[in-house]
Amino acid sequence: MAKAIKAIKANPYQFEWPVRVYYEDTDAGGVVYHSTYLNFMERARTEWLRQLGFEQNYLKDVLNVIFVVHSMQIAFRKPAKFNEMLVITSEILKIGHGSFEFLQKISVDQQILIEAQVKIACLQAANFKPTAVPEKIKLAMNKYDKAERI
Repeated sequence: MAKAIKAIKANPYQFEWPVRVYYEDTDAGGVVYHSTYLNFMERARTEWLRQLGFEQNYLKDVLNVIFVVHSMQIAFRKPAKFNEMLVITSEILKIGHGSFEFLQKISVDQQILIEAQVKIACLQAANFKPTAVPEKIKLAMNKYDKAERI
């Protein structure tokens, strides 16, 4: 029986999200397209924010911020294949005034396939100008971190 998709591990600085490789994610040989890994990593970052209590529409409509990829370094080690169950790990390396830096890994059966260092910038949703990471997000991370230690 297949397991339900759910967060495997969650804390404010490291988050793991499972992703199944579908046929649409692959080429004719059953190998994941290189650009699809970016989608998988984006989903994991989105689910990290959701786990902290922040939906994308709330960020945009209420807090007036969006998060965008500023830069990325990526190493492709081995390909993922059709129907594999991947784990996308997102670990925060640094929280800046207006950015986050993540180390993201994609693995299958604990073997790392992809490793990427990703810098995420915080922008004002209305005009796309750089802005500070909302204090509410930083507070949510601190609150979650303290709750995990109890």
